[in-house]
Amino acid sequence: MKVNHVLPEKRQQILTLLYQAAGTSVSGVKISDAAGISRVAVWKHIKALQQAGVDIESLATGYALRDPGNLLYPFCFPDPLKEKIFHFPELDSTMDKARQMARAGAGHACCVIAEGQTKSRGRLNRQWHSGRGGLWFTLILKPELPPPLAWAVNFAASTCMVEVLHRLFGLEIRVKWPNDLLLDGRKLCGMLSEMETRADMVDFWLLGIGLNVNNTPDSDQYQAIALKTALGKPVSRKQILVRFLELFESRISDIDPAGIISQWKEKSSTIGARVRIQTHDRIYEGTALDVDDTGTLMVRQEDGTTRRIIYGDCFYL
Repeated sequence: MKVNHVLPEKRQQILTLLYQAAGTSVSGVKISDAAGISRVAVWKHIKALQQAGVDIESLATGYALRDPGNLLYPFCFPDPLKEKIFHFPELDSTMDKARQMARAGAGHACCVIAEGQTKSRGRLNRQWHSGRGGLWFTLILKPELPPPLAWAVNFAASTCMVEVLHRLFGLEIRVKWPNDLLLDGRKLCGMLSEMETRADMVDFWLLGIGLNVNNTPDSDQYQAIALKTALGKPVSRKQILVRFLELFESRISDIDPAGIISQWKEKSSTIGARVRIQTHDRIYEGTALDVDDTGTLMVRQEDGTTRRIIYGDCFYL
């Protein structure tokens, strides 16, 4: 997978110049000379970038990129991450695109990013609203793992994101089984995973993550919150993603299921809570007692029996 951007060459060249200028203006003449095109062509490319959602300001002195920390193009990332970043202005779903790429031979830890998704989904095929300003991406993972241990990847991802957001912003975020992130009881981040196997090993694992950052979440089903709202200011999506990718890849390079589940429990808001778990065809209610060493939720029901629940959507009562 060699091409990891969809910008026309001249447009990427212009955007790179603006990005390297670190928010200061670059004259149309300088851009024209560097790109080898007319100033009229520069103006047309700038307009196209603005229409694609890039925040470029037109000034008397030229053009300036107003929010470089919000750009997620491959050239914005440090080596060696930039070779693994695949950026798209819009996709039906980053999960669907990542699956297509994984089957075509994309390597371990490739990251498929979209500024917006038209058919994004959460667990049990529920729609996930993903407007501009959020961080919507799917990781293609090819760990040397048997399928029964693959659950640990999800739990590692949720604890890594909690750690990153705490270190960057000092936020106290909790995890909700199986892998949602809650801030002040409101949904900040959702995760979805899908797996394809070959023989008795994982062929590839897709981990989709939707994090509300600078967007305005809109959901009829969930009380959601974005980092921008919680912090009172926009924040850098790129900084979050870089920190997460670096920590997560190191965490799963040598999977320690016991350590991962222990870390997850320390951040859990589920254990001890009254819950309703909805699967494809059943609903269970009771008190969440524990999460065992396979990631299974143990729920004590009203009749006193304990139910082991492997998957489903969790709601607090």
